[in-house]
Amino acid sequence: MEWFTHSQTGFRQAARYLLSMRLAIMAIQLVAIAIAETMVQLAHRAEALLVCLLYGVLATLGWLWFNRRPPQAASPVSLTLAIDLALIGWWLYFTGGYTNPLVSLLLLPIAVAIILVPTRQSLVLTLAGIAVYTALALWHTPVVLHHQDGDLAQLHLIGMWATFTLTAGILLLVVGTLARRLRHQQSQLATFRESRLRDEQVIALGLSSAAVAHRLGTPLNTMTLLIDEVRAYTQSKASPELSEDLDMLEQQVQLCSGHLQKLTKTAVDAKTAQLETVTVKHWLARLRESATLLWPSGPLHWPTNYPKASVNVDATLDQAVLNLLDNALTASPYWVAVSSRLSDDDQVEIIVEDHGDGLESSLQGAPGEEIVDSRNGLGVGLFLSNATIQRLGGSLKAKTSGSGTTMMIVLPAVTGKTSGAH
Repeated sequence: MEWFTHSQTGFRQAARYLLSMRLAIMAIQLVAIAIAETMVQLAHRAEALLVCLLYGVLATLGWLWFNRRPPQAASPVSLTLAIDLALIGWWLYFTGGYTNPLVSLLLLPIAVAIILVPTRQSLVLTLAGIAVYTALALWHTPVVLHHQDGDLAQLHLIGMWATFTLTAGILLLVVGTLARRLRHQQSQLATFRESRLRDEQVIALGLSSAAVAHRLGTPLNTMTLLIDEVRAYTQSKASPELSEDLDMLEQQVQLCSGHLQKLTKTAVDAKTAQLETVTVKHWLARLRESATLLWPSGPLHWPTNYPKASVNVDATLDQAVLNLLDNALTASPYWVAVSSRLSDDDQVEIIVEDHGDGLESSLQGAPGEEIVDSRNGLGVGLFLSNATIQRLGGSLKAKTSGSGTTMMIVLPAVTGKTSGAH
């Protein structure tokens, strides 16, 4: 197995671009010779064709070298680009020197050097290109053996047109490609910054929750002891109403203790848990059982038809969906519907609909992108649900209307075997 450094990988990827550039230059040279021969008789046609042949050999050898044994440093790349300048200059020497309108071909190896090699070496290659151009201005062979001024002028004009077309095409391909990559990288950086800020907020909330859970343990234990003492003190003269109140208070304290224990267990599970691949039908059935325990009389309408697809889930995703159901039931205590479907691009969509308007203020922009105000809670449920869904590669969408709110959870479908029940 071969291992490559970062620079080797870059040079290996650049091999086909260098080959494309060199083959394009060779093709342009051959086409220029063919067009010139239709108008004038070139004085050094054989020599120009020989240089084209050598350039083709260089292009092939360079491509094979960079693919099979990519160089570990930029110096060999700069050397091959210097040979490019020399061969292009040699071809121009036999075809009119600096009077040849295709003299701009000398810019192509320089442009590639600016992208591939360090600044110092690209500067040396730029100076080498200027030196080659200067040498062609001082020494070059005539294009034809006999004076054909009219034909040469017309040929020069055609060459200028070809040079302009070539330059425009190169700018479109190279600069356009670089611009697209730059926009793509900027978009990736913006997404990364947003994800990092969201993760920092989630971490801050997690640390705060852990601290609160730790601090609430002592007061709850104290309240349990006080309830036992009050019950023992008033046991002989306690009224039925007082006993019921003490029982109710003890149940509520135990409920709070259970929630804190569950919070701690969920944090540990989330740290060590692996994703579970289950069918949509099995996952929604599991969510339905949890929702029934939380809201026994809740007006939840579950789907009867399920898409034949699987998704990756964990405990935090289950809690995220239950948070959305809690919000929906709070906003619409008389009707909430859950449905599922498979989109055209193989995405699993879980849809939660209600007839309330409780989430209007939190849906300005993308749902769950920031913590929102809440009359019935801390306002972090939607934020945490969105963060969990995005962590698993999904997204959370929302739509509000006069008849209520629709929340859509979009998750990537998983192909292959599932570990859950079917």
